[in-house]
Amino acid sequence: MKLKHIVSLASLILAFHAVGDYSENEKAVALIDGLVEDLDFDRNALVSVFREAKHVPEIIEIMEKPAEALYWNEYKDIFLQPERVEAGIEFIKTNSEVLKRAEKAYGVEPHIISAIIGVETYYGKFLGKYRVIDALVTLGFGYPRRAEFFSEELRHFLILACEERIKPFDLDESCHRMNDSSASGNGRSIDELLGSYAGAMGYGQFISSSYRNFAVDFDGDGIRDIWTNTTDAIGSVANYFSEHGWVPDADILERVTVEPTKSEVGDLANEDLKPSKTVSEWRSLGIKTKAADDSLAALFAYRLDDKDGVERNDYVLGFDNFYVITRYNISRLYARVVYQLAMDIRDGL
Repeated sequence: MKLKHIVSLASLILAFHAVGDYSENEKAVALIDGLVEDLDFDRNALVSVFREAKHVPEIIEIMEKPAEALYWNEYKDIFLQPERVEAGIEFIKTNSEVLKRAEKAYGVEPHIISAIIGVETYYGKFLGKYRVIDALVTLGFGYPRRAEFFSEELRHFLILACEERIKPFDLDESCHRMNDSSASGNGRSIDELLGSYAGAMGYGQFISSSYRNFAVDFDGDGIRDIWTNTTDAIGSVANYFSEHGWVPDADILERVTVEPTKSEVGDLANEDLKPSKTVSEWRSLGIKTKAADDSLAALFAYRLDDKDGVERNDYVLGFDNFYVITRYNISRLYARVVYQLAMDIRDGL
């Protein structure tokens, strides 16, 4: 019995270290070596971060059950409650001057910005419960299907932490900073930073690469802070959309029907998020639409609840601005729910 207890205890200890210490993980060591060589990172600081990083099995479970797998009816009901619409209207009223300034600077309408923040974090109420470092090591080192993407995001996160002077990278000698003009560390430590299960951060849930490339200091205080500063968060979302090609007041989405005799056009739905056919071409294939003939659009089919045993699809044409929304989250379900929430907010103002 004693031997069994000793073996069990040893197994638990090994399991703990496998879960709770990445400092000697082969991929982590390679990442550390690269950051030290390329950007003169403090090796000891990096090792300390990976020593405290933890694998979170729950994150893997969530990744295997994405909301995007739901029927459209089920998915939209998560986000399109009257309470969220009312909160969006209030968000616009509270931040009206900042939103107007963002629209003037970037050409993105207030109801669009509000809808993004509303879907992502319920206007800042739910910023995430997972440590960002834990989410990224879990997915970067323990989720093979998306390991390459999340490993790169982990690298961006560490560089971001150094650029923003977040502990333990707050010293001048912590790394070579390519962008040191807007440090928002404010005494924060990397192990305090919380986000989504995918490592997204702040009001608008920017992943690390997006934070580095698109976050802006919109209030001019010298700090780009999308964690607690609503003004910077609004400006950053607007900048993201502008940089990805948003066109003010342009078409986003149109709900359409298919001519009964040309139902085979449904086979062309969901082929690509990017518009590739003109509306005229879609019309010739059997799509009934009111859009301008020369507009580019993609066809999407949304599965409706088939509780009665009959599978149905709801068809929409997505235009260039719809595609821009999918650059924020690569999901036709996400893009449509953002659009619908934005329209509901706009109509309620």
